[in-house]
Amino acid sequence: MTTDQGFLADCRARLAFDLLAHTWNAVVLWALRDGPYRPGELRERIGGISQKVLTETLRRLEFNGLVTRRAYGGAPPRVEYELTALGRTLLAPIGSFGAWAFEYGDEVMAAQERHGGERHGGERHGGER
Repeated sequence: MTTDQGFLADCRARLAFDLLAHTWNAVVLWALRDGPYRPGELRERIGGISQKVLTETLRRLEFNGLVTRRAYGGAPPRVEYELTALGRTLLAPIGSFGAWAFEYGDEVMAAQERHGGERHGGERHGGER
């Protein structure tokens, strides 16, 4: 992508932004950086995510080739999730976003408060969607 192209509908850079734009994708990828983890372990690491949303997010990440799911037999059967090599390539950009948020998050939250604490579209910051 060149700077004069912008983010066209078929632009590959837009694909990356779409992957990270979903509320939980980056959070789950970051939580898996030291994995593999079982779903219950992931929920503990993340906090604030329902089992349903975690399952949907893991399926979406698996569909996109960023996470692998490994099922183990036995009693009881168990499942673990782990980043793929492709998923690991997103850790640096996610870390950069996190560093940006650490540095500028207070300014963003202050702007939200000046506007009544609601996001555009009426959503409050930090909810599950």
